[in-house]
Amino acid sequence: MTDRITNQRLANRHVTVVGGGIGGLTAAIGAREAGFAVTLHEAKAHLGGRATTAAGAHKANWGPHVVYCDGALWDFLTARGLAQPAARLPWRGRFHLRVGGELRRVPPRRVVRGFVKTIRAASAPVDQSFRDWAATLLDDEDAAAMIAMAMGVATFDHDPGRLSARFVHGILRRATSLPPTVRYVPGGWQTLTDRLEGHARSIGVQLALSSRVDARPDGPAIVALPLARAAEVLDDPSLTWTGTRTALLDLGLRAARKDPFIVSDLDSSGWVETFSLADPTLAPAGERLVQAQVGLRPDESLDEGIARTEALLDVGYPGWRARETWRRRLRIHDESGALDLPGTTWRDRPAIDRGDDVHLVGDMVAAPGLLSEVAVNAAATAVASLVASASPSASSAASRVAPVGA
Repeated sequence: MTDRITNQRLANRHVTVVGGGIGGLTAAIGAREAGFAVTLHEAKAHLGGRATTAAGAHKANWGPHVVYCDGALWDFLTARGLAQPAARLPWRGRFHLRVGGELRRVPPRRVVRGFVKTIRAASAPVDQSFRDWAATLLDDEDAAAMIAMAMGVATFDHDPGRLSARFVHGILRRATSLPPTVRYVPGGWQTLTDRLEGHARSIGVQLALSSRVDARPDGPAIVALPLARAAEVLDDPSLTWTGTRTALLDLGLRAARKDPFIVSDLDSSGWVETFSLADPTLAPAGERLVQAQVGLRPDESLDEGIARTEALLDVGYPGWRARETWRRRLRIHDESGALDLPGTTWRDRPAIDRGDDVHLVGDMVAAPGLLSEVAVNAAATAVASLVASASPSASSAASRVAPVGA
């Protein structure tokens, strides 16, 4: 009887979700499954936000996106039958590194030992930079610097060594876990968005596309927008956190037999990945889809960042310029996830609960996780808070949407 009354109370409350990226979609689905009436507003004519795949023959994501099967997004998808099909890391692909300007199959032995010792460390301090902590741990500043640069893949930053040791250490352990937990959604992240959209519609979420929201909605609301846009909508300039500037270069190349799968730059925090080796549907027959990134240094232009990216391609993909069939370049600013500087953790980021039944969701808010997992955990926290606010006795509904990895 109590559950029936609780469900009726929730059904009589309407939640407005602003933003149709992964955070907004998972928040809308969670709120609807908890019993709320839900309307999601998306300014564009399509859903996905940064989880959008380029239209056309080369299906490039906005940055080299993957899903980790030991994380919150994968758990969310699996619980709703949306995770499969998904491809695993292709072992036939070759993993290379740039070290000292040269291509190598394995890093120097002292760096390998440093990786192992760093990963095995039980914890890392919050108030030290990763570079300083690792240099002391390994008694080797050069090895520590190279290990830090390898984490450019998940931080998108020009200098991951400057970040909190605990922040980078957590990423390092997740990104290097064995067996690999990386999964690729066939067809790019648009496939993932389509699955989430289909599920949202099937359970009764009302989707309002081409519907821009510029002010705080009336009633309970979840604002799932990039932090700068959320600050405008909520008229709250305090909504800031450390982000990064990144140059992205996406290429279509005529296939060559020796193309690597990955080139990780241990010299200057760059990353190149041949995504079509994991998912051949991303490029036309006989071609590769290659996506690359470098963190932009302070005051560095996009042209300068792209030039550094091309230099990395010169090392890993000999003759690539003559094989180029398609190109896209982008600069992203504060849109690739939160970075925690020394002395801060995810708990210090902007709070999810903004008061008065308004909640903030995104990848730069106070929730744990790696990459998109932060937004998913933030969505779960927001929904659980709204459920508890609507009916303090609704603990069972709130527990079903509790965040992962807190």
